[in-house]
Amino acid sequence: MRRAGRALPRWIAVFGVLVALVVGNVAAAQGPYRAPAAIPGTQTIEASEAWALFREGVPFVDTRLRADFEAGRVPEARNLTIMRDLDDERNRFTRESLLEFIGELDAPVVMYCNERDCWRTEAATRRALGWGFTNLYYFPGGFPEWIRSGYPFE
Repeated sequence: MRRAGRALPRWIAVFGVLVALVVGNVAAAQGPYRAPAAIPGTQTIEASEAWALFREGVPFVDTRLRADFEAGRVPEARNLTIMRDLDDERNRFTRESLLEFIGELDAPVVMYCNERDCWRTEAATRRALGWGFTNLYYFPGGFPEWIRSGYPFE
């Protein structure tokens, strides 16, 4: 009986270590966030296509935090900061604010953020799809790609 009593804690400890290793390896394999290459129901664009849309007068939504927006942005872009928590007071990305900016559910709009490691462009695009917006341009390269391409900024 004594042996069984001692073996159980050792087995639990070994099992715990194995679980920790597996969970740690899964988390490491996932790595940092990376924007998806495309979002079904939208048009994925690169900087040259964003520039063409800009010249056509298509509105741009900057989903970044206000401080990032103030530091530099695509000219005439509207800052509609998106937060994971809809109740976060910094969240300005709502169905109403987007509709007010672009006018109609089927009006074209470009969504951007800070490069492909920024979750905000994907989140805003998916939310807008869910709200019924139908002419969404997903620009995962965002403001950094815009700048690297030599396009104007404010």
